[in-house]
Amino acid sequence: MAETNFVDYVKIFVRSGKGGPGAVHFYRDKFTARGGPDGGDGGRGGHIIVRGNKQLWTLLHLKYRKHIHAADGEPGMGRMKTGADGADQVIEVPLGTVVKDFATGKVQCEITSHGQEFILLRGGRGGRGNAFFKTPTLQAPRFAQPGEPGQEGWKIFELKLLADVGLVGFPNAGKSTLLAAISAARPEIADYPFTTLVPHLGLVAYRDFKSFVVADIPGIIEGAHMGRGLGLRFLRHIERNSVLLFMIPADCPDHRQQYHILLNELEKYNPELLKKQRVIGISKSDLLDADLEAELAAHLNDLNPVFFSAVTGTGLEILKDRLWQALNTPSHV
Repeated sequence: MAETNFVDYVKIFVRSGKGGPGAVHFYRDKFTARGGPDGGDGGRGGHIIVRGNKQLWTLLHLKYRKHIHAADGEPGMGRMKTGADGADQVIEVPLGTVVKDFATGKVQCEITSHGQEFILLRGGRGGRGNAFFKTPTLQAPRFAQPGEPGQEGWKIFELKLLADVGLVGFPNAGKSTLLAAISAARPEIADYPFTTLVPHLGLVAYRDFKSFVVADIPGIIEGAHMGRGLGLRFLRHIERNSVLLFMIPADCPDHRQQYHILLNELEKYNPELLKKQRVIGISKSDLLDADLEAELAAHLNDLNPVFFSAVTGTGLEILKDRLWQALNTPSHV
């Protein structure tokens, strides 16, 4: 699918159905001229329901659906017949979708599993028919309840990719090249900043038929937490990754400084991200000779970096071992 088809943010106006009115009706047949009340209740209005679908990976199908309305309930009828309920509107979303109220910013639901459902807006209840109001002192009520109105409002749908490992790094750190080398994913790769404009997922095969999912996330620049560069568009995808692989290219002028800039951007966006397991990777290590690599390893000894090259394949198995170990180690408290 083309990159332009990746949509991870939509704003939609949703409205649930209103309940059907109760019926005012009295029983009549050829033998009964003045029967008692038999007006039925109105039907319930349709709900707005959000449902997880593992076959979806983008919100593209919702991009042009700016208004979604559920059906109204049908009115009640004579002979105690209840009106039909309004049809629900089911909005299918990819796993990792968060729905927020636009007016308050409050998170209303998070969809993380296939088939998970959440009633975003409930339909109005149907009104009671006049039969419901019959009492010993009120034998022929000539009134019924109207149905309850539905609910409505603007909602924000945000997709946060579900992945085990998130690749974090500046543009041109080699994230797309690594993903292509260790999985079947084929992201666009070129030697200019922001080649990756949308996240990509890749399934990485590990030992003994195990596997884990890696997300190639668009590169960070300094000030990303304030919206610079691709800013907030990609930072939210990092929130759902269990492990973060910080990728710093071997030809970087100051490796430690770049690492701390990346850390600072994550902390400013969401301090909780610093509690995730981290692995430090020095990419493009084929640019280093043995002496330079040893010198850099000693300089970054406290970070315990993994040196690897996605081009030559050097160090990739060690990197996968470290990522698997991090995935199976409890996060920092």
